[in-house]
Amino acid sequence: MTARTAWRPVAARAASLLLRYPDDEVLAAVPTITAALDGLPPGVAAPLRLVAEHRGGDAGRLTAEYVELFDFRRRCCLHLTYYTCGDTRRRGEALVLFAAGYKAAGLELVDGELPDYLPAVLDLAAAPDPAADHGWRLLRENRIGLDLLSGALDGSVYRHAIEAVRAMLPPAQPGDLAAAVRLARTGPPVEQVGLEPFGLVDTTGGRR
Repeated sequence: MTARTAWRPVAARAASLLLRYPDDEVLAAVPTITAALDGLPPGVAAPLRLVAEHRGGDAGRLTAEYVELFDFRRRCCLHLTYYTCGDTRRRGEALVLFAAGYKAAGLELVDGELPDYLPAVLDLAAAPDPAADHGWRLLRENRIGLDLLSGALDGSVYRHAIEAVRAMLPPAQPGDLAAAVRLARTGPPVEQVGLEPFGLVDTTGGRR
């Protein structure tokens, strides 16, 4: 890792915490996150700071807002493969590839989390090298999901966290942009099979 990218693990971990369910442990980390943002590039720090400031509000309101947004709105799903695979057999196959990234990095998921859960992928990207390479690769390869999630979160403060993540990645390629436009129009594929290896087909975000 060069000096030019040494800030990326801090930024990835901050984004992960700011996108997680706002329980007591996560909210207690907000002051630490806020202090750490001073060492990040402005284009990444500024949007994350807006989310951190928002999370300084009433805990009850924050949790209700989070559940309404990520648990009950499928279009705001925090599971990246949902956007390109939907509830199809292909999603089960994609999850296997995600899981392989954690295994190769020697890391284990928190109980109950699917491997494509965005905060978990960000935690992988925040791990020491070379494990972090797997996280950044998964984020780059799923740029379409991030682009669609950003659009779905229009009007929500959490969109700023997604924008910070996108700012840490290479610019979207023309093919990615075209695919995002197509999926935004048609929605994810639907086929209620294929997630058996992971024990569920629920594609909402929330506390996994």
